[in-house]
Amino acid sequence: MHVKGVIWTLGVLIMLFAAGMLLPAVVSLYFSSEHAEHFLIAGSLTAALGFFMTQWGGGAPKRLSHKDGFLVVALAWVVLSLLGAIPFWITGVCDTIADGLFESTSGLTTTGATILTGLDHLPPSILFWRSMQEWLGGMGIIVLAVAVMPLLGVGGMQLFRAETPGPVKDKLTARVTETAKALWYIYLAMTILAGVALWLAGMTPFDAINHAMTTVAIGGFSTHDASMGYYDSMWIRGLTVIFMLLAGINFTLHFTAMRRGFSIRTYSRDDEFRTYIKWISVLIILIGGLTLLTGRGTWDEVIFNTVAIATTTGFAVSDYALWPPGTTMLLFAAMFIGACAGSTGGGMKVVRVLLLFRQGMREIRRLIHPHGVIHVKINEQSITGPIVQALWGFFVLYIVCYAIVAILLAFTGVDMLTSLTAAAACITNTGPGFGDVGPASTYASLPDAAKGVLMFGMILGRLEIFTFFVLLVPEFWRK
Repeated sequence: MHVKGVIWTLGVLIMLFAAGMLLPAVVSLYFSSEHAEHFLIAGSLTAALGFFMTQWGGGAPKRLSHKDGFLVVALAWVVLSLLGAIPFWITGVCDTIADGLFESTSGLTTTGATILTGLDHLPPSILFWRSMQEWLGGMGIIVLAVAVMPLLGVGGMQLFRAETPGPVKDKLTARVTETAKALWYIYLAMTILAGVALWLAGMTPFDAINHAMTTVAIGGFSTHDASMGYYDSMWIRGLTVIFMLLAGINFTLHFTAMRRGFSIRTYSRDDEFRTYIKWISVLIILIGGLTLLTGRGTWDEVIFNTVAIATTTGFAVSDYALWPPGTTMLLFAAMFIGACAGSTGGGMKVVRVLLLFRQGMREIRRLIHPHGVIHVKINEQSITGPIVQALWGFFVLYIVCYAIVAILLAFTGVDMLTSLTAAAACITNTGPGFGDVGPASTYASLPDAAKGVLMFGMILGRLEIFTFFVLLVPEFWRK
């Protein structure tokens, strides 16, 4: 392990993060509001720390091992969440250390759980910083660094492997730097397109920019307490649904479709995409049927809220906690499945659930045909035994981690419903849950110990479990 190389790499990430703190200061000056100086102070402190670490690291490392990559990624989400809380503390928006850390961690991991109220009256700089944190965390500042670091003399393949979600790591281009750039170009283009569309649909330019960032990042932070329910516009809701669905699709698929002239067949031939669309469609039909039969909602509310939960975005246009109990269980399941691998969404990912289902069906067929050779396939390609074993390992660890987080929450005095759903909402990076943390509430009422447990759950979910647990294995630290 190259300790100094890890320190230098973290320093570069921190300086990139510090540069992002300058934009809220610009927003503050533009709107002639407060806190511009606070963001300049926070940015300066963060940049100084990053610069000190790069000096301590002694220059760009010649190479990073896979161990270095895992360590950098794991530390980055912890350190950047801590530094991202500085503006919340020095501006006085968050009263306690725990609240500032919670808001920052929730933003950077694109969870969207919040402890803040009175969003309609907060300064624009604070609202923009919350949205920007989600946007940076959406594709991952690590992937940005993968594109930048080769220019500084260090490759980033190890970081890319540790950061990119999903069971299969496919490079879009021959060089990992070009891969990271391709991802960011698509991400940026989608954000700009979403912002323009929401502005034309009736949002103010500021709200359009903020909601574009948090929609494409599948984060769910809003500039209003009522979330997307603030806008009584079918156009705004419809466009948001479209961009949530697009952001929940594997970005590799977007790139491939664009390279083939925006080919629709690229999407239709992909197993995960087809399952993703079918699953959300079935959810909408089932939840719509249950909700409309009891007269507790409308089709537009059902479609919006269901897509928001299924993609783990976490927006809401109404309080879906008031829907019939059956819908609660369906939404709860949707949190765990989440969006597609390689997207900005959370959850276990559709492709993993699909492969586990096909593996289960294979075992049933083997009971009927004991000597038959039956393959588990995805996109007409057979999945090897090691990948299937890794999937089962991931699934078991995911459920165990969820159970531990829920139990620890209960130990802090949180009631059972809130413990179960808050743990799910945070480890899947969805945001709102049920009970005391439903879409009409915030996480502010939870004790500080519970917030700490949930922050751990958010980072676990963002790192997709393995990146964290590999650090706990003794062999990882041996030479």
